[in-house]
Amino acid sequence: MPLTVTLDQALVRLCSRPMSDRFILGITGPPAVGKSTVAERLLAWARAENVRATVVPMDGFHLAQSVLQARGDAEVKGAPQTFDASGYAAVLRRLRDQRVGDHTVWTPFFDRSIENAIAGSIGVSPSDHLVITEGNYLLLDDGPWRAARACVDECWYLELSDAVRLQRLAQRHEDFGRSPQEAAERAAGSDEANAQLVAAARQNADLIVTVD
Repeated sequence: MPLTVTLDQALVRLCSRPMSDRFILGITGPPAVGKSTVAERLLAWARAENVRATVVPMDGFHLAQSVLQARGDAEVKGAPQTFDASGYAAVLRRLRDQRVGDHTVWTPFFDRSIENAIAGSIGVSPSDHLVITEGNYLLLDDGPWRAARACVDECWYLELSDAVRLQRLAQRHEDFGRSPQEAAERAAGSDEANAQLVAAARQNADLIVTVD
């Protein structure tokens, strides 16, 4: 089983690693556990330490809303089949192989205000030593997700009490226009099914990181 640590302890571990070469850190966990918040905290740490770093979210590889509607997957958006997992793995492979002198690798960003990804939004320079990628399915042992995990040097699984996480998830849905009832149903429905799938793979992490 992976070691369980606090976020501060995980950060100490990261600080001890040499950053002279490219290091790809994966941040995973169920919906609303705080992946993007932790990624931004790590990015701030890196900048304070003069370590060149970039965050590449898995959400940028959501299939377009029009595609999900045509396929009948719009109501389960966020499930594994609603992502371009092969494209995500291919980009991580490019980042794994990127060397000084290579071109910038441009990756997409998911804009929640329009429920679609925007291509070419995040540039990863060859001089970026730390690349942080965060998303739900980095630990799934299945096809392209396995290929994505193989490109990550270390992967942290974030753990938060279910009560707090579900409250945050429902609030997120409300913030983006759902009624309280719709938000609660979505959080306890397809989102919870995704959370259970993610949690089933937690033993594949390098660290379990408790957050609050």
